Amino acid sequence: MSGNHPFIAAPIAPRQPLKIAGLIAIGVWIAAAIAFAVYFTHVFDATLIERFGWSYLSGLWVTVSLVTVSFLCGAIVSLPVALGRMATNKLARGLAFAFVYFFRGTPLIAQIFLVYYGFGEFRGFFESIGLWWFFREAWYCGLFSLALNTAAYQAEILRGAIESVPKGQWEGGRSLGLSRTVIFFKIVIPQAMVVALRPYANEIILMIKASAIVAIITVYDLFGETRQAYSRTYDFQTYVWAALLYLALVEALRHLTNFAERRLTRHLRR
Repeated sequence: MSGNHPFIAAPIAPRQPLKIAGLIAIGVWIAAAIAFAVYFTHVFDATLIERFGWSYLSGLWVTVSLVTVSFLCGAIVSLPVALGRMATNKLARGLAFAFVYFFRGTPLIAQIFLVYYGFGEFRGFFESIGLWWFFREAWYCGLFSLALNTAAYQAEILRGAIESVPKGQWEGGRSLGLSRTVIFFKIVIPQAMVVALRPYANEIILMIKASAIVAIITVYDLFGETRQAYSRTYDFQTYVWAALLYLALVEALRHLTNFAERRLTRHLRR
């Protein structure tokens, strides 16, 4: 018809082909998991729990205490580092950047070896200042290394969280006559902590898994006790139990994080 456009049907989007390779991969993993569960049930040895149960619990306590103390020490160190990263002074900003760059850019195991083996070369110096009692113990060396490592990551988490707080919060505090210190600790930091909660939880989870490295320097944490159990039995179930304990620890932390997030953000829900 004159003046009328003919009806043109919208093109039918082609159906996405099934990703056969992905489905096969998922099926293989599911089959492997089922086979492993059946096999593990068949070869389950309860005597391992009787023999090494208390050793596992002792190692678990060492892991929890090591991660907790190092995380708290790292949090204390991360505050001045984060402020240095945001400073206008070039020297402070450069030193903070160097700290973060080194501890985030080098392997944790190398940092632990530098402390555990490297500081031993300066024994005379540490004895003269009364700190050799600290660096001669493997547990303290692991603590020191983990604390510095997590401080670098926490500094970046804290810096990003602080910078996410709107500038209007600073302006509102100044309009009330509050000092910068009061504004920072009473207004900015509480809001930043809500933003940083999830990244902090992720950092703790990464620390829990990374803490197994300290077993290399003779710290009998959970992984260290597992190595001892395996060396006496040559039974891979010892590592399965360790994996389950690590998984339980991570799951407990995940649920605690969810609970804390719900409590801290309840005012945002309608």
